[in-house]
Amino acid sequence: MNYATQQNSGNNQHPRTETATTTAPTVRRVCPMDKKTKGRRPSAERQTEIRTDSNATNGFLKCTFLPKLKTAQSVQACQKTERDFYKSLSKLAEHYSIEPMQTRQEYAFPYNIVLAMWDMNTQQKRTNINWDGFKLVQDSRKTYFVTDERFKTNTTLFYIPIIPLFKMLQDKQRKQSAQLLLSVCSYLYHFARIPYYRNENTYLYELYEMYKDWAEYGEVEESECNKKEIEQSEMIGDKMELEISDRTNLDKFEQRLSQFNSRDTFDKECWQIACNVFALYTEYPNASIFRNAPMPEQDPYDDDSIEYVGMERYISFVADTKGWLFESLVESINSDFNELGALEEPSITKVFDGKKITAGNLDFENRLFDLLDDLKILLRNYKTAEQ
Repeated sequence: MNYATQQNSGNNQHPRTETATTTAPTVRRVCPMDKKTKGRRPSAERQTEIRTDSNATNGFLKCTFLPKLKTAQSVQACQKTERDFYKSLSKLAEHYSIEPMQTRQEYAFPYNIVLAMWDMNTQQKRTNINWDGFKLVQDSRKTYFVTDERFKTNTTLFYIPIIPLFKMLQDKQRKQSAQLLLSVCSYLYHFARIPYYRNENTYLYELYEMYKDWAEYGEVEESECNKKEIEQSEMIGDKMELEISDRTNLDKFEQRLSQFNSRDTFDKECWQIACNVFALYTEYPNASIFRNAPMPEQDPYDDDSIEYVGMERYISFVADTKGWLFESLVESINSDFNELGALEEPSITKVFDGKKITAGNLDFENRLFDLLDDLKILLRNYKTAEQ
């Protein structure tokens, strides 16, 4: 994974195996069955011998046939499987607001099921941005669908720089915009639970400390410059955490929005991001960005088990997204992530077995990740009046 190239833009999930269940086989391509040719009555007279045309073999090669699907089930078992399948498909179609293809009467079992699954999967890929596949599960009692949805991060680092916000607060022309973004960051800190790089239990804190130690052994001139950048990241980071953690920013969030006056395009972008964040805060007052974080099973005694890149590693507040220190961090991050097997991303699983569907959706994640991407780009591109 190369995260370094993703700074200006916006894995695989391994579903748990269910006990005593099997997954019905699927066929990716299904072609319509040709009608049988009506046979002629045998004639009493001897027919004239006709040689096969040389193109006849080519005509045969152009034909397509349905694959043969073997089943060891009894007729009654097949009928029950078919009934369960279409009941589950009906619930799935209702939940996702899709119109399934009519296959039950038009095709014989099991081709009707294969074609219905292909159609459902095709529609979901086209309309559901979080679609991550499905399983057809068959246990001792019934047959039903299990679907997976996932927010795809596309190997993006969602790092929110703090130093640009600090500079905005010192800039008289951007004071109002800075206070508005302070409310945004306060929400991200308290409710969305975005990790802060100065907290000792975070992934980035360890990386910053590592480069702090390395700066001690660099060349004198280079080392002094690096030390200064590290000291600035610590000093401003600690000061800004006090600002962001102040809940007064949340109390004044709506007021700051209503009283905001845009002076230019940058101000309008700040206001728009704040509006979208406030709407999310109102609609999902207690939602954390980790609410649908997957919990992959890992065997501590298995040396070949996959180690995952946790969400807290690619989502965080950082000192800055420019300069030697950040470029060095990205190099280490790329090195760490390339050694790991998979990426943790917000995911949900839904079971359509006739019971109430308890899983929600990824609307919160879709909106929040987009806002994080917009915010990091906005702050990265901020320039003071002196610049």
